[in-house]
Amino acid sequence: MPATVRRSFELSRDQVDLIERKVAEGEYSSADEVVSAGLAALFEHDAEFERWLREEVVPVVEEMKAHPERGIPAKQVFDEIRALAKSRMERDADAA
Repeated sequence: MPATVRRSFELSRDQVDLIERKVAEGEYSSADEVVSAGLAALFEHDAEFERWLREEVVPVVEEMKAHPERGIPAKQVFDEIRALAKSRMERDADAA
């Protein structure tokens, strides 16, 4: 398989403008480099998301399964968030 494969994509005008601007400003030497950098950033984002799920989310889910009594009912959580938001809105209105 060749090192590169030619593909054709349709892009929005904004996407084309961004690519052209990045090249014109000298940040990249070609449109191919801009797209490659974007894909590299996507791969990095996906890897970080997978790490977060595996290392942070899964252990919490497993802990909640093992000890459901430690959980807080969703209604309570949302009530507390609403009360906090209301308090902050009132504080901000008073400060204005």
